Amino acid sequence: MKKVLLVLLFFYLIIACNKEDKRDSLPLNNPEIDLSIPADFPALNPYFRYNKPTKYGVQLGEKLFNDKRLSGNNSISCSSCHNPAYAFTDQEMKAVGIYGRVGLRNTPQIQNMAFMRFYNWDGNLLQLEKQPLVPIITHEEMNTSIVAVMDKINTDPQYNTLFTRAFGDNTISPDRIYRSIAQYLYTLISANSKYDRVKRREGESFTATEAMGYRIFQEKCQSCHSTELFTDQSFRNIGFPVNPDTEEAGRARVTGIMDDYMRFRVPSLRNVEVTAPYGSFGQFPTLKAVLDYLDEGVLEAANLDPILKQNGNRIPLSEQEKNNLIDFLHSLTDESFKVGPK
Repeated sequence: MKKVLLVLLFFYLIIACNKEDKRDSLPLNNPEIDLSIPADFPALNPYFRYNKPTKYGVQLGEKLFNDKRLSGNNSISCSSCHNPAYAFTDQEMKAVGIYGRVGLRNTPQIQNMAFMRFYNWDGNLLQLEKQPLVPIITHEEMNTSIVAVMDKINTDPQYNTLFTRAFGDNTISPDRIYRSIAQYLYTLISANSKYDRVKRREGESFTATEAMGYRIFQEKCQSCHSTELFTDQSFRNIGFPVNPDTEEAGRARVTGIMDDYMRFRVPSLRNVEVTAPYGSFGQFPTLKAVLDYLDEGVLEAANLDPILKQNGNRIPLSEQEKNNLIDFLHSLTDESFKVGPK
């Protein structure tokens, strides 16, 4: 009897593996895309290897990303808030969704997502494929359901063709929608700013003020905005003005730990020149306003970041240092990224 059970288990595993292979296999004419990962960038998100961008998966994801039918009244798309002209942000203090409804937070950047360990201001997601459903069902954003979205696009011949090319048949499913949007987002890599070209020694150099600003950055900013992503991806309370919305608690909304109250993921500074306003709910209209606030003194908090506590709740900066620092930060603007991937 034991031998019979072992034989049955063996055949079950073979069948299961074959089913798994069939589910994950991709059409032969849908090759993976070479992302040309920049030198010195951090490791890829661990989930990336299960959903590597493909030629038609990315095309499908980009079409979905720009399709207003993903919203309840067909008025907004993902790109309505993540506008390529502003490095995939929207210049609003808080995200504005369907019927002009205002969300809780500032629209986050979606550049270099393949290298991020956490997503959103509070890091509530670890896997990019789980993100697309959130705006679709959120009342203040797209206010619909994934079932309604599938019903809308099910009879679209372009989608039928793309789903077939990307996945082998024209079946439209939530998982395929999420995976294709994530594949597109994985391709949004920004690594061709003046800073990058200077570092790669491609015939450009910093101006005198940019060079001075870079030194100031290394001295006073790099502890948080480190790595080639210009964020260490940590969660910190740096004493910014508190969002008056009672729904806000920062990282504590995820962990339930009071010590995480009003801690937010350190944002990347890449393309920061074009992603105003700044802060988790757009508290600051300009980079100068951010630096002035840090210089004048931030809000006291029990969990205020130690770097600020050790410096009297401030980052002291002269007016010249602020100007130089802003000049350097402008060198992080990637003009090719502002209009989207090629």
